[in-house]
Amino acid sequence: MKYMILSWLISAGAFLACAYLIPGFHVASVTSALMAAFVLGVCNALIRPIVILFTLPLTVLTLGLSLLLVNGAMLALAVYFVPGVSMANIGVALVAALLISIVNAITGAVLG
Repeated sequence: MKYMILSWLISAGAFLACAYLIPGFHVASVTSALMAAFVLGVCNALIRPIVILFTLPLTVLTLGLSLLLVNGAMLALAVYFVPGVSMANIGVALVAALLISIVNAITGAVLG
């Protein structure tokens, strides 16, 4: 449980880092970042596996690059549901999703 909360806090920090580093990605407050990290986690746990299953032929055809689009779509869905978080377009979502995915992968590797 301690690692899950720590991962959630680091993911919220990744949202704040995206707001600082990526033009067109805005987070109004720390509370909005925490909510967005939670909603993104729920989207990744519930919706992402279904979307990956339906896009499996495209994923195989593009050698996995279409998963970047799936990550961007999950981020866009999370941003849609959280007030105080906004992004300019899907290109911003792709870059932010890549940054958040890298931070989460490093967090998972460090925390085990």
